[in-house]
Amino acid sequence: MHQDERTRRKERLRSSIALLLFGLGTLAFLIAIDRPEWFHLRPASGTAAAMSHAATAAPDRNDG
Repeated sequence: MHQDERTRRKERLRSSIALLLFGLGTLAFLIAIDRPEWFHLRPASGTAAAMSHAATAAPDRNDG
């Protein structure tokens, strides 16, 4: 009888942990889909940022 009770406690703890992890994963997903800027690649250094900026086309000028 003692072994059965221990087994039930382990199974209950395992299922509680699984449910907690599922809930935290769902919460992380819902937070992440609300912040798309987290998934944009950014240059890692100033040199990389300058090279990335230089590679983009300049906007058309309206002065003339």
